[in-house]
Amino acid sequence: MADDDDSPPPDPPGSSPETVAGSDRIAAAADRFIRFVELIAAWVFAILFAIGVVDLTLQILRSIRARTITDPLVVIGFIDTGLLLLIIVEVYHTVIAYTQESETRQIVRLVIYTGVIAMVRKAIIFRTDEYATAQDALFAAVSYTIIIFGLVALLFAERVYG
Repeated sequence: MADDDDSPPPDPPGSSPETVAGSDRIAAAADRFIRFVELIAAWVFAILFAIGVVDLTLQILRSIRARTITDPLVVIGFIDTGLLLLIIVEVYHTVIAYTQESETRQIVRLVIYTGVIAMVRKAIIFRTDEYATAQDALFAAVSYTIIIFGLVALLFAERVYG
C-alpha cells in the first residue's frame, strides 16, 4: 500500500521547509544570473563577428586599392580572417545552445565543429618559416595532424553512433 502513496519524499533530517525553500530561491537566482551572463557572452560574440566582417571587408578593399589582391599571402590572410569569423560563429552557436539548454550531444557536436575549423585554419596558415628550427615546424605539423585526425574521428563516431 505504501507503493500507491504519491506524497513527496520527506525532507532530509535537520532541514526545515523554510531552509529548503530558501536554498531553492538562491539556486534559481544563481541560474538566472548564469543565463544572463551567457546571453551577454552571446552578444559579445555577435558584436565580434560584426566587427570582423567589417574588418575583412576593409582588408579586401585595401588590397584591391593597393593591387595586392592576387598576392597569395594576402589571400591566405583573407582566408585566415574568414575562418576566424567562422570560429566566432561556432562559439556563438555553442553559447546559444547552452542558453537554450540543448542536449549535450548537440553542444559536443558544435564544439567538435569549432575545433575542426580552428585546426583547418591552423593548417591553412601554417608556415615553416615562423618556427625557430625545422624540427619545431615538423613537431607542430605532426601535432596539428594528430589533432585534426582525432577531431575527424570524433565527428565520424558521433555520426555513426549518435
